[in-house]
Amino acid sequence: MPAITATSMTGSLVRTITETTLNGSTDSFVYNSDRRAVLTLRNATAGALTPVVDGNGGTTVPVAGVGNVDVSAGYSAGSVAAGAVVAIPLDTIKEFLRGTIAVTGGTGMIGTLYEF
Repeated sequence: MPAITATSMTGSLVRTITETTLNGSTDSFVYNSDRRAVLTLRNATAGALTPVVDGNGGTTVPVAGVGNVDVSAGYSAGSVAAGAVVAIPLDTIKEFLRGTIAVTGGTGMIGTLYEF
């Protein structure tokens, strides 16, 4: 299971970015809520892919004015066209990131995790 390793973006000057080619079944990463983290997914394949980011501890979350929202199926990044890149600020989907986190449905994508 390839793990997407975070690259620290704090400080100055150049840093080496760690990219991980996803195998699509269970690619993992660790979400550090103390850092502002962004996950990028670049589709390096010839077709569209629909990756899902899912923590295995997510169930339902109470949302003011809405009620309980089910997050158990994970967060879908939607259809990502061949050659396209999406960026997901992880603090905006933190409720989906409880427990052990996996990215599925992204075989051949290049994952990069930045922490600020």
